Amino acid sequence: MGGTSYCFAAREVRSASMGYATKAADEVFTQQRARVIHESMEPSKVVIRECRDSVNHPHTVPIILAMDVTGSMGSIPHHLVKEGLPKLVSKIVEAGVPDLAILFLAIGDFACDRHPLQVGQFESGDEELDMWLTRTYIEGGGGPNGHESYNLACDFANRMVVTDAWEKRKEKGFIFTFGDEPVANSIPSSVIKKLYPNSQNTDAVENKKLLKEVREKWNVYHIHINRKAYDTVQWWELMGQNLIETNNYKEIPDLVAKTVLDNVTIRPTVVLEQVDIVDSGETPSTRPEEEIIL
Repeated sequence: MGGTSYCFAAREVRSASMGYATKAADEVFTQQRARVIHESMEPSKVVIRECRDSVNHPHTVPIILAMDVTGSMGSIPHHLVKEGLPKLVSKIVEAGVPDLAILFLAIGDFACDRHPLQVGQFESGDEELDMWLTRTYIEGGGGPNGHESYNLACDFANRMVVTDAWEKRKEKGFIFTFGDEPVANSIPSSVIKKLYPNSQNTDAVENKKLLKEVREKWNVYHIHINRKAYDTVQWWELMGQNLIETNNYKEIPDLVAKTVLDNVTIRPTVVLEQVDIVDSGETPSTRPEEEIIL
């Protein structure tokens, strides 16, 4: 993870120049024409994904956003790149959490899709986040089996991610999956061997055991876009109060920001004492205050 920061002005300029708000997904997302995963997002090539503190971000808050990129949900990454991502970041930063670090995952169906899992890197800067987001391949797959592979997100975090938030401070990061289907009950051993050929543990993974393990280091949520009421029964059994329901995928940035802010420590703002400037003609009441976010 780099030490860059999110610049909203630069992001607005780049968004306009790249046509994020006006171009179709096939023009914005770089892998759509190739119809294949970007090699940097191939899970079988990942050694580890780290979320580390830096000079610019000394108190990182790791956030994993796992997007359903099957046929019915391909509009979510497109909405994020058009307006959703800067909205999400601004709400969290302006509330007093400047050190968020986001990692994008793309989730498909391991029973049907060529690329059921794609993995980015933890980033804080606007340019880097846009790079990983637009590098995502919206495969548009899925199948008639009645579920998607959202559990791959928790398995990846449990298996392949380390964070300073946990190792230094015992602070949990956040995992959000988004989608409109139930989740597969388990991840078969054959899928794990394909995704992680160098892993020493390739046993099948059952959801309840996986959630118990991953919740030791992560706050885990599923945002369910309601299309069929019965799809939430399994989710309620797995997630309880950590299931978030919405009828509109465009609400996802607000829901993520609110959930993070409700469950993270807001660092206090310290206002430095003003120092008089000799012969400046200014008074302390007319000079702007300087703030440092700890």
